[in-house]
Amino acid sequence: MTTYLITGSARGLGLALVSHLASLPRTEVGTIFATSRQDNSPALKELVTSSSGRVVFVPLDATDQPSIKSAAQHVEQLLHGNPLGVLVNNVGVQRSTKGGVEKMEDLNETFHANVTSTHMVTQAFLPLLRKGDRKLVTNISTTVGSINLAHIYQPNSYPSYSITKAALNMLTKQYALGLADEGFTFLAVSPGWLQTDLGGGSMADLPVATGAQAVTEIMQKATTAQNV
Repeated sequence: MTTYLITGSARGLGLALVSHLASLPRTEVGTIFATSRQDNSPALKELVTSSSGRVVFVPLDATDQPSIKSAAQHVEQLLHGNPLGVLVNNVGVQRSTKGGVEKMEDLNETFHANVTSTHMVTQAFLPLLRKGDRKLVTNISTTVGSINLAHIYQPNSYPSYSITKAALNMLTKQYALGLADEGFTFLAVSPGWLQTDLGGGSMADLPVATGAQAVTEIMQKATTAQNV
């Protein structure tokens, strides 16, 4: 039975991940800590209420260090000495830039939301992950961050998103290399082009539930041999 913590759980993929995990047997998935900046998501509230304590809401602003520290302390108390098994860094932003990369003015802000926040959250929850055997960190990435495929996505107007997701992939790799000897597994996972507000709504290829199921299956099968 593995415990999970998911950032950005109020909507989109994060919410779908919480929902899918909660549908799995308790022998596979234990407590699911669903985090977001505010408890203002009716869908998430319903999941928490209907889960009989299995889904636990934890306030966490992934871009704010004090909020992250407070959330980590809260989760530690709720675990009562038990480990956190899996951390899913799902928070991210995508903003359009008319005129392409030379007109981009949001790089610092987007970098903080898409890369630095993942680093800060990971740092904060490493002590709880170290207590267990699973030690899995999954960072939600995208093929839009691929350098090899950049020419395909160049016509899109999201340069800061592509740049920061490429940086997220390298952050994931650095963590995988740095903590491999401790038995950690770090994954950068693209869930596909999902029908979410961030992903592109009805124009996207896949229902969000499909992406959540695919990401969950990847996590459940992941071993240290599959680092990044």
